[in-house]
Amino acid sequence: MTPRVATPAARPLDALRFTTGGPPQLTALVTDHLRLLGARPEPVPAPPGAEGRVHLSGDGATPVDARIRWAPPGGELVDEATVQAATGVMAVHGRRHGTPRGLAVDWVSTATGVLTVQGLLAALLARARGGTVERVTTRADHAALLTVSQYLAAAGATEAEAVEPAPGGPPFTSADGVRFELETLDPGDWAAFWRALDAPADAIRTGWLPFQFRYATGCAPFPSALHRTTRAHGFAAVRRAAATTGVDVCRLHTLAERAAEHDGAAPWALTPLDAGRPHPLAPPAPAAAPERPLAGLTVLEAGRRIQAPLAAHLLGLLGADVVRIEPPGGDPLRGMPPTCAGTSARWLALNRGKRAVRIDIKDPADRARLRELAAGADVFLHNWAPGKAAQLGLDAPDLARVNPALVYAYTGGWADRLADAPMGTDFMVQARTGVGEAARPADEPPAPSLLTLLDVLGGLLGAEAVLAGLLLRERSGHGVRVDSSLLGAADTLTAPALRRAAAGEAPRSPAGFRRPLRTADGWVAPADAGAAAAARHDLGRLTTEAALARLHAHGLGATRVTTDLTDPAHDPRLPGAISRDAHGAPTVVAPWSFA
Repeated sequence: MTPRVATPAARPLDALRFTTGGPPQLTALVTDHLRLLGARPEPVPAPPGAEGRVHLSGDGATPVDARIRWAPPGGELVDEATVQAATGVMAVHGRRHGTPRGLAVDWVSTATGVLTVQGLLAALLARARGGTVERVTTRADHAALLTVSQYLAAAGATEAEAVEPAPGGPPFTSADGVRFELETLDPGDWAAFWRALDAPADAIRTGWLPFQFRYATGCAPFPSALHRTTRAHGFAAVRRAAATTGVDVCRLHTLAERAAEHDGAAPWALTPLDAGRPHPLAPPAPAAAPERPLAGLTVLEAGRRIQAPLAAHLLGLLGADVVRIEPPGGDPLRGMPPTCAGTSARWLALNRGKRAVRIDIKDPADRARLRELAAGADVFLHNWAPGKAAQLGLDAPDLARVNPALVYAYTGGWADRLADAPMGTDFMVQARTGVGEAARPADEPPAPSLLTLLDVLGGLLGAEAVLAGLLLRERSGHGVRVDSSLLGAADTLTAPALRRAAAGEAPRSPAGFRRPLRTADGWVAPADAGAAAAARHDLGRLTTEAALARLHAHGLGATRVTTDLTDPAHDPRLPGAISRDAHGAPTVVAPWSFA
């Protein structure tokens, strides 16, 4: 078969056109990202409806359609609030308070929008490689379950958590009223910081484990003595203690501050690796099943924690063969409790189905092995510390020499866009970018969510960037470097609030926004459109079933709030959304379907 030589393209969707219709909450982000990728919106009015619709065409290609749904029609899940409630998002976000809380940002619709763009890119890529995909459907309820899949997996494991979830957590407050986050990955630095502030030794000791596991559990029930300690010192003293002990601290910035410095950058960057002559591309693989648009492509992933592993997991769900690079002895997180059949349930949520190769990247011979693997791969994806890849001779130019057609993907923290940025971890980026303010209504003090919003959304954006890079490679014949970041995830999540702040408007949601209503035996969440009317009903003495019946009788949308994360596996509102893998761990269905 004659090798293909693609034509030059500046962006993967240049020369394509699109139309959208349906609820803006489901389509606004899709519109923004398609434009950033080069597609041109058509000024064609579309009829309103409960379902989002996207039609992408042009450049002689067969059109591809997308459908975006909150959930199956006819049920109680009709908007952001009700989907957050049913899927466990409210339960996880509310853990630090001990009661379910709704995220004041549109978390589910943001994730659904990114996943929809992923589906469209995957469909276009499949068609370019000989496939026949014509439509992708994305479900917001399935997207929401994906975003909390680690927590669902842990709840369904066969052993208990290392730290039992209980109320509590950052941020801390100084004597002069500054609210701040702190971060360290080293128990010695943790202890030294608190000793410098004269914290009690027993509080220092017992506080480390819940602090370390807060990324996993969504809460941090460490001793109240640590909060009393910071309230006894001004923020200047806190910063001095951090500077001398290797701990990072970051005060919570406002949305107005972030809007004032925002550079308007896209959430990812696509850079051709070789601007010279296009490289012949391999012949297209035989047409794969529509549900596996990336079949025949190989992804090498050298990722830790959530961001890069989740991006690679999504590419695997789309049909790619994912080969995970692990250190000698294997990924230590495989044993992180709780486990199913001896393997961490959380690790399985991000890594099931991947092949593993053990490589010591500090060893020159093993680095040569990794280059050999990269020579035969389509994607190399990592989230190493900044500068580490170049130090090891494994940066984009290094691997482009062995594979000029490689898509080299880096999912980082700050994307070199902020001077004097703190450590690039989820909660620190939330603090620095105003997410802690946006995630909570105006009557709650700002606080980053302990649901790992940015690690998860960063993983989704990383997969979107890889798909855009693969499509650009298909059109240009060049390898591509793609960069995404937690900072890009923060700006994507808070984009509506940042626009309000930049216009001088109140950026936060109103008091009580998406706050579930207590019933005699649980909680109900009203749909956003009728929340004020629902709050006027006295539901406290009614059962949840009776409370829902009353609200529905008054024409108000509402649904029961899931508080037990083992419930979604058999919840009639989420039929077939969760199954069990070979280890017995809960597994969430893919958020798209292709036809």
